Amino acid sequence: MDREKLRILRSLFGNYRKVGDEFLFSCPFCRHHKPKLSVNLNKGAKCWVCAWATPNLYRLVRKFGNFEQRQEWKSFSNDIDINSFSEDLFGDLQEDAAPQTVDLPEEFVSLANKNLPITSAMARSYLRSRGVTREDILRWKIGYCPSGEYKDRIVVPSFNGDGYANYFIARSYGREWPKYKNPPTARDIIFNELYIDWDQDLVIVEGVFDAIVAGPNAVPLLGSTIRESSQLFQEIVRHDTPIYIALDVDADRKAMRLVKLLLQYDMEVYKIDISGLGAADVGEMSKEDFVQIKGDTLTISNDSYLLHKATAI
Repeated sequence: MDREKLRILRSLFGNYRKVGDEFLFSCPFCRHHKPKLSVNLNKGAKCWVCAWATPNLYRLVRKFGNFEQRQEWKSFSNDIDINSFSEDLFGDLQEDAAPQTVDLPEEFVSLANKNLPITSAMARSYLRSRGVTREDILRWKIGYCPSGEYKDRIVVPSFNGDGYANYFIARSYGREWPKYKNPPTARDIIFNELYIDWDQDLVIVEGVFDAIVAGPNAVPLLGSTIRESSQLFQEIVRHDTPIYIALDVDADRKAMRLVKLLLQYDMEVYKIDISGLGAADVGEMSKEDFVQIKGDTLTISNDSYLLHKATAI
């Protein structure tokens, strides 16, 4: 079986050099002139130049191989390539349909401005209490509304891949209720798609303030569930993006359902456990603590998923 896997990898990336238990191929990502992609048939692959890495070699085959090569690789584990049927599962993407856009509230004042009115004091104080920095404000284009329908609310806009606003969240920093008041429009959007790098690890969280803590490549679900038909899920599978799931502590079952769904599509998936840190959600953590716990999180395989299910009974 190992010989057959090497045959497929050689057909994709050319000749290799064997060093111990590893095989050195040319890296298809950085295209270094020397073979720097180190492949261990049992542990995964890593490039020693560009640092691209994966514990799942099938990611390489799926990304660069043809249908026959993917099916042959999957036959080694008696699986089928679910992603080869993605069009049937997802249906037409309706690319010709007009993308959703929204107007920000007329009273919206950007907190990224240098000269801010005195009415911004409470909004800025609230953001500081949440650990939101000046850099966060600039990146997320955060503002507030001093009057109108969204009075005394922090407003965080979302931009689609073309740079148009397609949603926003409005979080009260005063006594207004409910805490969140969002626009009356569809929520099936990719929040701040404009800034997502699909080739890098993507962190999935529940809310916008969780995403601010989780780092630049994080996306809020605006809830705790995701459907196969959603735009976000389609793009994750399409780009074969490694996923870190960091939902609230009380949403563990929903997180595991999402893990199961992603594993069905052979995705590289990690589940971040913050239950031992005394925080109810990522938004209550410091950025430093989140970076550390993310770095310590291991990938979930089908076996480890089943073990988690068994121990949770």
